[in-house]
Amino acid sequence: MHKSAILQYLKKHGQKIDWEIAAATDIPINDVRECLSDLSEQGEISRCIVTRFADGKPVEGMLCRISGTIPPQAPGRKPGAPVAE
Repeated sequence: MHKSAILQYLKKHGQKIDWEIAAATDIPINDVRECLSDLSEQGEISRCIVTRFADGKPVEGMLCRISGTIPPQAPGRKPGAPVAE
């Protein structure tokens, strides 16, 4: 039902957490989580359970992205990078 809207959102915005998807698409969080579980079982998306901290309190969620995509590298120095002298 909501799967196509969630897939389109992930294709447009990249890797997102479930509550961000719910807020942006106006789909209830429980429906988003159910759709994400179904999409993961079908191999459409990759997901993992993450814990983030909001106001010092742990909040668990599902971090999701379209299968086969690689998120961009984080900014900053990378291990093994040459040191400028």
